[in-house]
Amino acid sequence: MKTIQIYDKPMCCSTGICGPQVDPVLPRFAADLDALKTAGHTVQRYNLAQQPQAFIENTEIHALLSTKGTDVLPVVMVNGRVVSRGIYPSREMLDLWTGGAVPNPVSLPVVAEGCCSGQTGCC
Repeated sequence: MKTIQIYDKPMCCSTGICGPQVDPVLPRFAADLDALKTAGHTVQRYNLAQQPQAFIENTEIHALLSTKGTDVLPVVMVNGRVVSRGIYPSREMLDLWTGGAVPNPVSLPVVAEGCCSGQTGCC
């Protein structure tokens, strides 16, 4: 089983349904993470607005924020390795990173940087 850590932008909540405009990517991503938990993976999610200490304590996340700013968020890590920055990855990518089909974690594909996934207009 894998450990998935998500370092989110500052938000009022992780699903994004509490704000004035719901970004459909956020509830989908929250559901995808719930499915990973159900499958036995450890999922840890940190919100910059509510848990800033987690961003400081992780030296890699702290370095990314120091050099690239908050535009790098969200950052997704699998077993301590950054696999995605700046977008919420699809369920297929999460499955690839956590499934048994990838024998060597060094060869995991990294999602290209971007500001959002899909056509959400959240940038």
